[in-house]
Amino acid sequence: MKNFLPLLLAVATAISFPAPSLRADSLGVLIFEDDFERADGDEPRDKPGKGWGSNSRTRAAGNKQVFLGDGTMRIRIHEVADHAVSVTQPAEFADGSIGLRFLLEEPQDALGLNFADLECKEVHAGHLFVAQVSPKKLILRDLKTGSMRLDLREARVAGRLGPAEKELIAGKGRVFPIDLNLGEWHDLLVTVEGESLVVRINGKEAGRFESEGVAHPTKRLLRLAVPRNAVVDDVKIWRKR
Repeated sequence: MKNFLPLLLAVATAISFPAPSLRADSLGVLIFEDDFERADGDEPRDKPGKGWGSNSRTRAAGNKQVFLGDGTMRIRIHEVADHAVSVTQPAEFADGSIGLRFLLEEPQDALGLNFADLECKEVHAGHLFVAQVSPKKLILRDLKTGSMRLDLREARVAGRLGPAEKELIAGKGRVFPIDLNLGEWHDLLVTVEGESLVVRINGKEAGRFESEGVAHPTKRLLRLAVPRNAVVDDVKIWRKR
């Protein structure tokens, strides 16, 4: 087990991946994996390699926000950034799963798995749905038919959302209480099947949500969305169909 800091060996939780109740072959065909066993040295710009991209050029004036070393990928927002860090990986499937290990060090830290399709023009920036995990809560949200639907987003930005629209957006997500230890590695498995979005943390189901936006026919892009800081390792993507 790799750790960003050697001392984490003493506190890392022993967990199996994927969940004991799931066979790896039941998740589908493995189409991508990255264990980050490489370093970017003194590279002044984001160059994580292996197909990964970032929004640092457009949203952080080109400043580095993705760091490789000690077998992990550390994502850290720059002080000049005007948007959360978005680290992208092409991943095309209808149903599938994303697995990874992650570490959060501060109470304010969070990691989102944002599923997108840039060819979908009825939503802002291709946003379909998201699973965001922080130390105390898990948020599952349908963005396609909720807050990122073009008309709803335009009304929200302009401050014109009415009560019915606010109620619609509120109904497009669920929040689940969780309790994660800071400074420890955790396993995350996000599974998409039809309208169902299921999240397992450390081998146990942490949240489940069903909504029509989740069933968007083609997810084409995974965004690791980090509003502050997160450390990621052992990313795997499976396509079931």
